[in-house]
Amino acid sequence: MRSILIINPNSTEQMTNGLKPLVDALQFKDTAHEYFTAPSGPKSINNEDDALESVGHCLPALQKDLERHDAFLVACYSHHPLVPLLKEEPGVRSARKPVTGIFEASVSTSLQVIHPDEKFGIVSTGKVWEAILTDATIAFLGTRSEASERFAGVETTGLNATDLHDAPAEEVRTRMKDAVKRLLRKGKVGAICLGCAGMAGMDEMVREACVEELGDVEGKRVRVVDGVMAGVAWLEGAVRAAF
Repeated sequence: MRSILIINPNSTEQMTNGLKPLVDALQFKDTAHEYFTAPSGPKSINNEDDALESVGHCLPALQKDLERHDAFLVACYSHHPLVPLLKEEPGVRSARKPVTGIFEASVSTSLQVIHPDEKFGIVSTGKVWEAILTDATIAFLGTRSEASERFAGVETTGLNATDLHDAPAEEVRTRMKDAVKRLLRKGKVGAICLGCAGMAGMDEMVREACVEELGDVEGKRVRVVDGVMAGVAWLEGAVRAAF
């Protein structure tokens, strides 16, 4: 049986558990999906320093287990250094085992599902991610400019990843919907990426905001892209096709 390892590089088990229903919903029943949570380190990855620190807590434990799995998904919405580091691991590189992150998977998927005259954008957590994810997207697209015809930008909620579950539900809903509406006002947005693994399952409130801002017909046309689902789906295809 094929095996995909889904890696949560922060040390919050609750966040890992929140990913499981999304993966199960894809119903790839011929593939085993296993989960890894950082054994120590940041509880929530709130900036690039946290992401870099998490590598030291994750990589030594992951290196012991790379042979057992056919593909790897790094479930942190950032240009996470674990993605290129895992790709360079000898056993991963020599066996051509696919590795991606939920950031890369969601951007790639958005580009494929939007229409030629549409853009995609990202809704994320703390304000610090606006610049970080804008720079990461520009680098990933290779555009060298924020003024991409396909990228609408990043809007944030002001909450960190753990706040999404710990803050009052109504506050989370209000902040998420406000961020989505600001993003939709930046042009013809055809896809919105959920820019945090902690936003798993929050697509319904994003859809609500789209309908409130654009009306029923246009609001329902906007794609809501979850990076975990996009990443697992891409890895499934890549493993099956031996890319």
